[in-house]
Amino acid sequence: MIFGRVKPLDAILATAEKKALHRTLGWFQLTLFGIGCVIGTGIFVLTSAGAQKAGPGLMLAFAIAGLICIVAALCYAEIAAMIPVAGSAYTYSYATMGELVGWTVGWALILEYAVAASAVSVGWSGYFTGTILNEFLGISLPAWLSGAPLALGGVEGGFINLPAVVIALLITWLLMVGTTESARVNAVLVAIKVTALTAFIALTIPSEAFDADRFNPFLPAGVFGGFGTGVGAVGAAATIFFAYVGFDAVSTAAEETKNPQRNVPIGLVGSLLFCTVFYILVAAGAIGTVGGQPIMGPNGVPFPAGSEELARQCATFAANDLPLVCSNEALAHVLRQIGWSGVGNMLGIAAFLALPSVILILMFGQTRIFFVMSRDGLLPDRLSAVHPKWKTPYIVTAITGAAVAFAAAFLPVGKLADIANAGTLYAFMMVAIAVMILRRTEPNRQRSFRTPALWLVGPLTIAGCIFLFFNLPIDAMLVLPLWGILGLAIYYGYGYRASHLGRGLVEVHESEAVHDIDPSTPGTR
Repeated sequence: MIFGRVKPLDAILATAEKKALHRTLGWFQLTLFGIGCVIGTGIFVLTSAGAQKAGPGLMLAFAIAGLICIVAALCYAEIAAMIPVAGSAYTYSYATMGELVGWTVGWALILEYAVAASAVSVGWSGYFTGTILNEFLGISLPAWLSGAPLALGGVEGGFINLPAVVIALLITWLLMVGTTESARVNAVLVAIKVTALTAFIALTIPSEAFDADRFNPFLPAGVFGGFGTGVGAVGAAATIFFAYVGFDAVSTAAEETKNPQRNVPIGLVGSLLFCTVFYILVAAGAIGTVGGQPIMGPNGVPFPAGSEELARQCATFAANDLPLVCSNEALAHVLRQIGWSGVGNMLGIAAFLALPSVILILMFGQTRIFFVMSRDGLLPDRLSAVHPKWKTPYIVTAITGAAVAFAAAFLPVGKLADIANAGTLYAFMMVAIAVMILRRTEPNRQRSFRTPALWLVGPLTIAGCIFLFFNLPIDAMLVLPLWGILGLAIYYGYGYRASHLGRGLVEVHESEAVHDIDPSTPGTR
């Protein structure tokens, strides 16, 4: 016990023991699953923002972010196999470091999922307005209806990102009425994404338009752009870390994996290495064909991605000469610039079709974290109310949807990704700490997968997460502690007193009612 009452691990593990899953997955299936979970939002949406921060150094940024994800994934794998129940990092922290730390992690996850869903909504809006409306329907949506307000950064003259609001509210409605994502449909969407990006690589790198001189200078803003600036290769890595979020879904499949000690690390590391190489090739194709040098400010530092200054500079370019860093649909834009308009439009359609499924998954995850925290008594029980007809947690879903739509309406995608990454990096760091604590406090617990060289991998994960966090823009760094202060006020104002664990109640099984236990039972207080 570190910070107050700790949820008994035996009670949490009762769920896994009563719902043992058949081990059927091999390393190949896990690798494909990981590729499907990871590839998507970031590479379609954040290529422009990453290039503005690092220029051609975006390729190095993908490598840095991928390496940190690999060590974090190995920590996730052990604890997910050991505690394979709902709640993700929130549950892991609650069971190892206590309710207060568990609350902070759950609160950070709420920030991560909701803001990430907003970022994807904004990214989808770029492909919708650029490909569907402009290219196919010949409709030009007014700038004030398709971009974030100028004061917050974004499109010149923007007032509200209406398409982003519409898609966020549509997904909210689907989640409320109980529409779930079909695994078969998801597999088709994954195939579309991978095929589209493979075609992009094949059409750009061997292209006559490809010119190695466009990679010079390779690091126009340096490796480290400076504390709080969010620029340079490391600053870009802190932003495009968003492109890797989703790999933890592989670790949650450890319970269903044959020979997990061998196959889980192959699936995790293999999928992340594949995605990293894939991302680097996409970045190389984009920069080598149309260029990816950032637009510099008068002080020799790139204008912040999504800033008012950058929007003004981008407005001076003709539509057919728009730099990569100014595009809202970067990859489709590149293909149009080098004469593959038809394929570029198809890639835009692929993003248009695939990104809503990512929004759905993110919002689903956020509402379920909210739901589990409410069920633990840390948030009002009313939030976990299930609709009598739809059988979904409709109240928390509606609240989440409104917040996602609001952020998508008024903030640019790069800023949203940075804020989401702040919450993600905190959660990943706490998972690494939890794994190391459990190795010491629960050495004899059954572990179907053990993180190799945890003495090295654990500290590397913690250091990597802190390293990326302090290379985010200063405003994104400040959001996490401010959000945390709000969370602590709610916890001590409500959750501490209402907590089921604090009142001597604990769940024994996910589908059963809460039972009374003896408050003197070890592990409770």
